[in-house]
Amino acid sequence: MSQTTPTSPSLDNGAAPSRRGKLLRIFAVLVIVAIAAIAIWYFMYGRWFEDTDDAYVQGNQVQITPLVGGTVVSIGAEDGMRVERGQLLVQLDPADTEVALQQAEANLAKTVRQVRGLYRSVEGAQAELSARQVALQRVRADFARRKDLAATGAISNEELAHTRDELAAAEAAVSGSREEFERSRALVDDTVVATQPDVQAAAAQLRQAYLNNARSAIVAPVSGYVARRAVQVGQRVQPGAALMAVVPLEQVWVEANFKETQLKHMRLGQEVELRSDLYGSGVTYAGRIESLGLGTGSAFSLLPAQNASGNWIKIVQRVPVRIAIDPKQLAANPLRIGLSMKVDVNLHDQKGSVLPAQAAKGALFDTDVYAKQLHAADDAIHRIIQANLPQQAKAS
Repeated sequence: MSQTTPTSPSLDNGAAPSRRGKLLRIFAVLVIVAIAAIAIWYFMYGRWFEDTDDAYVQGNQVQITPLVGGTVVSIGAEDGMRVERGQLLVQLDPADTEVALQQAEANLAKTVRQVRGLYRSVEGAQAELSARQVALQRVRADFARRKDLAATGAISNEELAHTRDELAAAEAAVSGSREEFERSRALVDDTVVATQPDVQAAAAQLRQAYLNNARSAIVAPVSGYVARRAVQVGQRVQPGAALMAVVPLEQVWVEANFKETQLKHMRLGQEVELRSDLYGSGVTYAGRIESLGLGTGSAFSLLPAQNASGNWIKIVQRVPVRIAIDPKQLAANPLRIGLSMKVDVNLHDQKGSVLPAQAAKGALFDTDVYAKQLHAADDAIHRIIQANLPQQAKAS
């Protein structure tokens, strides 16, 4: 039967510290390697990126408000529906505006005919002036002849005095006719019927009445999606009341709120990688910095902080940074206003500026649906004026 040789206690005590020391050295090496890896990552990659989760989708919310008061008789779109620019959204009862438009059309037609009478009055005043000037020449010649006869005693001084009175009366008549002619001519001088002030005033009244009638049909100023519909059929609305909003989702952007300590190396035009909680990490958007905020959120708040009074605690402020998104990616994966976004900014490109160097040029967001209404009003005015001109003027 074999016997087991007992292990020496001194050997066990020596092996344990050796193993612990080896493990500690391995752990120390791993820590050093990890620190070195983190340092290398930071200097090669990490310090060139800034990220934040405090970012949200923003966009234009075009408020639909009536320009005239009225009662709602129909609604053309519901929340979430797609509408095109110029499409009817809300129809107000047009009865009152149609009556006002008819009155304005009749007033313009009457004014055109009255102005035509002014032109004829000028012609009549000129004819009367010419007749009185002829009469004055006759009386003046008669007076000169009788004056010579009175000098020879052929006629009495009384008859000469009567002729002198007739001459004065003829001169006064010519002066009065000339004043009447000048007064009539002043009303139409250097004008045609369409540019005469009375006609222009009546045309302005018609233009306003036409616009009021056209604005009883409330149309979409831009293409987009309806949101926040608050109007109901039968509701009496006043100018400026919010009825609904139209949101063009193809024109959204991201507003990322970075800490002030993160803005040191941010520049306009830098590339940005964005992810939405809606789609998760499977969808990534490419963007670029469009503008860096000109103030912190607290500075532009309704009640800015008053740090000059009381106890003060320093709080790191956040500055909004506007980020434009690739339109093609937006079309493929639409975003909604208010969604949360994850933002990573690539700081390698340092060629851009902090503030834009050039001023904005032209309109960034506009509509022409209201200008079309004004063009239609001008066409109606031209038609009414032409309809009330003389036949020879129409032919010319």
